[in-house]
Amino acid sequence: MGANKDRVKFNVGGRVFETTSTTIAIAGRNSLFGAMFDDNWNLLSENSSEHFIDRNPDCFAVLLDLLRTGELYIPPNIPEKLLYREALYYGLIDHVRAARWSTFDGNRLRLSKSIQGQAPGDGTAIRAGPDGGVCIAHGSIVHVYDWALDEHPPLNLDYQRVNDVGWVDSDNLVIGVSERLGRGDGGMGLFNSHTGELRFKFHVCHENQVKSYTAGALSFSSDYKIFSSCKGRSNEYGVGVWDQVTGKQIDFFYEPMGWSLGDADKLQWLEGSNCLLVATMFPRKDNCYISLLDFREKNMVWCWSDIGASAAMAVDEKRVRDAIAMEDNNSICVVNEFEDLGFMDLRMSAATSIRWSSRSRLMKGKMPEEPCYPKLALHGGQLFSSMNDCISVFCGPEWVLTSRLRRSYGGSICDFSIGGDRLFALHSEENVFDIWETPTPPII
Repeated sequence: MGANKDRVKFNVGGRVFETTSTTIAIAGRNSLFGAMFDDNWNLLSENSSEHFIDRNPDCFAVLLDLLRTGELYIPPNIPEKLLYREALYYGLIDHVRAARWSTFDGNRLRLSKSIQGQAPGDGTAIRAGPDGGVCIAHGSIVHVYDWALDEHPPLNLDYQRVNDVGWVDSDNLVIGVSERLGRGDGGMGLFNSHTGELRFKFHVCHENQVKSYTAGALSFSSDYKIFSSCKGRSNEYGVGVWDQVTGKQIDFFYEPMGWSLGDADKLQWLEGSNCLLVATMFPRKDNCYISLLDFREKNMVWCWSDIGASAAMAVDEKRVRDAIAMEDNNSICVVNEFEDLGFMDLRMSAATSIRWSSRSRLMKGKMPEEPCYPKLALHGGQLFSSMNDCISVFCGPEWVLTSRLRRSYGGSICDFSIGGDRLFALHSEENVFDIWETPTPPII
């Protein structure tokens, strides 16, 4: 394209901006500007010397500079949320997000901000959304924030305790709640994350009858299945499977005698092996039960329990507080209340012992007044473990401690979650949650 033909003018809110089609092309075909140009990014209309857009000129200047340089600088006089709103209008929100923070790296995380919650009680669970949003369960209420951390209308579950919540996508949440005796309710529902509208409920059918049940831990697979641990009044103990598109129950794995599935507080779908990790841990049960379920064969292909563990092992050391499967390493990682990491080999048909890693022992001094049980997460080949008021990051084949995330107030961390290139940490004492982000590297 010629030099003159490449130049284009925009009148935004009465202020004229001159740039080039080459710069505007960086916005992409899905942006507002994509419809103004042909396949070669030549203007479709030659009748006007400038295009008028009735929007905020200050925000347009920031976004145009972002297209020119790849860097995002927000002047103090422009509220961030106003810029995000304008970026959504132009279809540039992905450009803003890419410039706002970098690809997730646990060793480079920096505390971005902390937000005080609105609920009167302590939070019980926090779940990161796929686009950088987050939701927090407080008793019977779920508070939802979009990626710009604007709060949507809360979801009130009518005094039914929320046990777990998960994102189907950025627009939909699945919430599992406890059954209330005498009410015939409980179970799971699919909700619109923006409006709180209940789209449909997930039912459990036993002997051709719909049963009320308590939905516990949740997990999701890439082929649109939803898994939940379930407790019913008769024989509906186990793990249910539903189609997240239709809401129909498609399978149920009943709890074997002498084992625990319906009380599970951790589910994890393993894409590589097409199996589901199911873990029931102290203090929900006096003993810990970890198993891998193959729904195709209705078979428990791997299992471990601390029942019958050596009497020489300390009681607190036996009590596993969380577990996570690591398919790339063919192992399951567990953690106890001292944040000792332990590993079990999935290649063994039956695990009999845990290989504890002494180099991961991080607790020094006495326990805080209100300690929280540690949690585990795996993301991008990095292992994360929360303990009291900090989160530890482990890397490498031997899972060496490489960094720790800690802030100065809020009390112990009761839960954390990673998603949308952010880490969210929920504190127990001050009803506050932190947002950790990876800063963009400097442009030299």
